[in-house]
Amino acid sequence: MSKRIFITGIGIITGIGNNVEETLQSIRSGKTGVGKIKYLDTFHKDTIPVSEVNYSNDELIALLGLDKNEPFTRATLMGIMAAAEAVKSAGITNMNDKRTGVISGTTVGGMDKSEQFYHDFLTAGEHIRYIESHDCGDSTERIADYIHVKDFVSTTSTACSSAANSIMFGARLIKNNRLDRVIAGGTESLTKYHLNGFNTLMILDRELCKPFDENRKGLNLGEGAAFVVLESEDLVKETGKKVFCELTGYGNACEAFHQTASTPEGKGAYLAMKKALDRSGLRIDQIDYINAHGTGTENNDISEGRAIETLFGKTPPPVSSTKSFTGHTTSAAGGVEAILSILAIQHNLIYPNMNFQEQMKELSFKPVTHLMENVKVDHVLSNSFGFGGNNSALIFSRV
Repeated sequence: MSKRIFITGIGIITGIGNNVEETLQSIRSGKTGVGKIKYLDTFHKDTIPVSEVNYSNDELIALLGLDKNEPFTRATLMGIMAAAEAVKSAGITNMNDKRTGVISGTTVGGMDKSEQFYHDFLTAGEHIRYIESHDCGDSTERIADYIHVKDFVSTTSTACSSAANSIMFGARLIKNNRLDRVIAGGTESLTKYHLNGFNTLMILDRELCKPFDENRKGLNLGEGAAFVVLESEDLVKETGKKVFCELTGYGNACEAFHQTASTPEGKGAYLAMKKALDRSGLRIDQIDYINAHGTGTENNDISEGRAIETLFGKTPPPVSSTKSFTGHTTSAAGGVEAILSILAIQHNLIYPNMNFQEQMKELSFKPVTHLMENVKVDHVLSNSFGFGGNNSALIFSRV
């Protein structure tokens, strides 16, 4: 059994960057990816802001050298981009020399194409090849094929905690000697179904989202993909490769309070964070930064804020939500924010909670409002909370 799990590779694509380097540059310059809809064909194009990846599907296909006649969905294409970058940064040249897995989180899956061609399926019998790509697992299979992984392939679909749970699952497989390394994370594209569903719930902000603000109005949806390469302690010792950091803690707790809302007290969020902290063996005063789920909705920010206060007290470590940069990438969010947490450790950064103005009256703390550089960041807690109360927390630590 591997006692320790290390991050040896990272890859990301979102509205603020097509790779890790661009993402870091955008964060440092305070650039948000949220703006007017460019690619999604929707009635709400001019009224609801989102964060889109800055490539069309055709451009992604060309960049990846793929066959444009194959049924690649947008989630698949973004997932391949991020996973391939993670594998490259980990310096993996032979996928068959060690037991390797791919675990990807997604909920929308290939819905972007099935909603586009639905009437063609029924009336003209056209675009039939996209029917199978609707399934969430299709994107994972295609990502695995592209990076040549055959030992283990799995898909996680737990709404907005999907990617975090994929990372957690990968760590458990390594710890229990089922695999030596895992490429884990998630991918999610924007779709009309996606956008309309959140709009029906009345939790979309028509302006830039402002998590943990007294006057917050909702979230901005985003899209993207992010993957980390997890490797066992034995494999890292064998290869002697450089690592980004260590995954020291993880926890999941399903409160099952409501289909879309969390408990006002944040019971599930508290339990997930507490489990992650207990597994890591760290004290609460050793957490240097909390990368909050922080959606900007009325319910989440009260629930998560209270959970943070329950665990850390009235003066918690610095807290911020990076969704003001990337938008809420839903099933990919746990992967996106895992990468940002790792970069915080690598570069000694604490990110600003953009657009914040007024402290919530329910909470004792307010989020970080400016980029903090050259600060001690050894341990980061990253939260991801999904519909149905599926709450997950990850802890990344400097080696």
